[in-house]
Amino acid sequence: MVISNKPLQFIIAILIACLPILGFANNPSENTTSQTETTAVAHEASAESSDESSEIKEQIKEVIGHHVLDGHEFSLLEYEGEHIGFPLPIILWDNGVQFFSSSKFEHGEAVAESNGNYYVIHHEKIYKTDAAGTLTEAHGHPINFQPIDLSITKGVLTIMVVALLMFLLFAGLAKSYAKNGGISSGVGRLFEPIVIYIRDEIAIPNIGEKHYKKYMSYLLTIFFFVWFLNIFGLTPLGINVTGNIAITFGLAVITFVITTFTANKNYWGHIFWMPGVPTPMKIILAPIELLGVFIKPFALMIRLYANIFAGHVVLMSLIGLIFIFKSWLGSSLSFMLSFAISIIEILVALLQAYIFTMLSALYFGSAVEEHHHEEAH
Repeated sequence: MVISNKPLQFIIAILIACLPILGFANNPSENTTSQTETTAVAHEASAESSDESSEIKEQIKEVIGHHVLDGHEFSLLEYEGEHIGFPLPIILWDNGVQFFSSSKFEHGEAVAESNGNYYVIHHEKIYKTDAAGTLTEAHGHPINFQPIDLSITKGVLTIMVVALLMFLLFAGLAKSYAKNGGISSGVGRLFEPIVIYIRDEIAIPNIGEKHYKKYMSYLLTIFFFVWFLNIFGLTPLGINVTGNIAITFGLAVITFVITTFTANKNYWGHIFWMPGVPTPMKIILAPIELLGVFIKPFALMIRLYANIFAGHVVLMSLIGLIFIFKSWLGSSLSFMLSFAISIIEILVALLQAYIFTMLSALYFGSAVEEHHHEEAH
């Protein structure tokens, strides 16, 4: 029997049109359900990833804040919830001297008791509380009474270590001079060229051969003190002494006091009654010159503090990026940048000590500068 072409073509067209109905395609309801479930899972994964990323960022901020702040305990690292380090003595003035170990705070988790007084530590500040450790806050900050804190903190301990190290090094250098007829020996010999450089290139040119000797001890002390502290700050010990504005303030005040009390009358004459300047201008310029007396040590304080503090924050932030970029490319770039910044920070440590010493010598030189007759005429 012969079948015509037209009915056959019609049947094939009907079958093609009915393919979705016959089930050769996916069920629409099942496909929609599957897409909905996939979208929900993707949203949940995205939310979990976002929460995890936010948690990592908060942990990095906390680590950076802990690093740049001074501490009442010397904590080296934290491993699996255990703090590795050693406690430091807490010395408070609160109706008498209160003396106890920082281990009583249990890393900020417990209330410390001393002679019937209760204290808690919050962001490295000690507050007086009740036995429950209640902190009263206003505008997000505790307003509890703060006793006078005279504790041996991590920064204070580092200063003591650096002072002892400098004493041993340079006492040995001085003894070797006396023993060997003016020839240095031992470890201190490594620092002899630096001592000579500070004398010949900083002290004498800026202060003068007549007066430089009485300032040399301070210039040498301040150079090596700042340099050693900066180097200690680059170690993994979490030390940030010169990045503490209280320390740089103290150093600047010492320079200011020495400049003020060793200045001659010519120095004060140039401040209050400048020679060779018309009298009306003297009245206008005198307050400005007097203000400059205080601006100079302020610049010393801010320059050292800002450079060291910013260097620590940048370096710690770059290290933190390693834990945010969870890829070999991002982590590798963060590591290389951190390594490069660390090398630069070694140079900055020496440069900031040099700048502080140089500016101090300049201030001393202006304080003891002799009167010039040509200038008066």
